[in-house]
Amino acid sequence: MKIYTKTGDKGTTSLIGGTRLSKAHVRIDAYGTVDELNGYIGMLRDQPVNESRKDLLKEIQDRLFTIGSHLASEPDQKKKILPDLYDDDITLLEKEMDLIDANVPPLRAFILPGGHQAVSFGHIARTVCRRAERAVIHLQQGEEVEPAVIRYLNRLSDYLFMLCRAMTHELGIEEVTWQPRVSREK
Repeated sequence: MKIYTKTGDKGTTSLIGGTRLSKAHVRIDAYGTVDELNGYIGMLRDQPVNESRKDLLKEIQDRLFTIGSHLASEPDQKKKILPDLYDDDITLLEKEMDLIDANVPPLRAFILPGGHQAVSFGHIARTVCRRAERAVIHLQQGEEVEPAVIRYLNRLSDYLFMLCRAMTHELGIEEVTWQPRVSREK
């Protein structure tokens, strides 16, 4: 099977089920952003600081493929054999956040992204996750989207923030807090 089909050369792509849509369609944007997020999760998985979290990060990538398959499918195709997203998937992220929260200092200010390349990658993944969530919500305004998809992406962005805090702590790096600039007298 060749990787190129030339069927998208005119700016369209097909959903699972055969319907062709513009590559600029909100549905394509939603699952394309989820795919982008998956790439960043892979980059996080490859960071040495995340060695003990490789299995969890792979699980997250698997769930993102699940979400992508649902977003890339026509409604009648979703009744066929597609992987599923469960409440347990969301609960897993919550449990992981609770574990991290118990091991990092209390959060007392907004944190600026950065301090180490791995942490920066995590913050990029977090912001891409928020963009994916917004794209899926935009899609939901006109088409049916499983509520678990939005809940998962929302929780995942929270997890990625906490993952950044965990990496910072484990790497022995000081979190840089945002210090708002006070207005000058005119």
